[in-house]
Amino acid sequence: MKRIAVYPGTFDPITNGHIDILRKAFDMFDEIIIGVAKVTGKKTLFNVSERAELCRKATEDMPKVKVQEFDGLVVEFAKKIGAVAMVRGLRAISDFEYELSQALMNKKLSNKLDTVFFVPDYKYLYLSSTMIRQVVSLGADVKDLIPDCVEKALIEKFSEEEK
Repeated sequence: MKRIAVYPGTFDPITNGHIDILRKAFDMFDEIIIGVAKVTGKKTLFNVSERAELCRKATEDMPKVKVQEFDGLVVEFAKKIGAVAMVRGLRAISDFEYELSQALMNKKLSNKLDTVFFVPDYKYLYLSSTMIRQVVSLGADVKDLIPDCVEKALIEKFSEEEK
C-alpha cells in the first residue's frame, strides 16, 4: 500500500524551511502532497494559484512531491487523497502549542489520520513566510532562505505594488 502524506498550509510563500521539512519526510512516505489552502483566514500576498505554482516550481526536483489546492477541512482533503498522515513543522514552543491543538482536533475529526512533526534545520528555526515577505518588501537579500523562483516572484510582486 502506498503511504501518502499531506503537508498542508498557506505557503505564502514556500520557504527553504518548508523544503527542509519535506526532505525530512521523504523516508517515511511514498508520496507527499503539498496541500495549498484556498481559504486561510489570513491576508495573503499571492493568490492560491500563484502559491501552488510556486510550490510546484520549488519542488520540481522532488518526484515524491505533488501539489494540490484544497478548500475546507484539511482532514476531508486528506481522506480524499488517501493520506495516512499529515506532515507539520515545529519551530518553537509557540508552534508546539498551536500544532498540538490542531493535531488533536484533526484526530477527533478523523481518527485514521496521524500528524507527524518535524523540526527544521537550526538555520530555519526562526524562519516564517511572514518574515520573508516583510524583509523582502524592505529590500533585504534572503537568497539562502527561499527558492530562486520565490525570490523572483516576491520581487515582481512588490515592484507591481509600488506602481
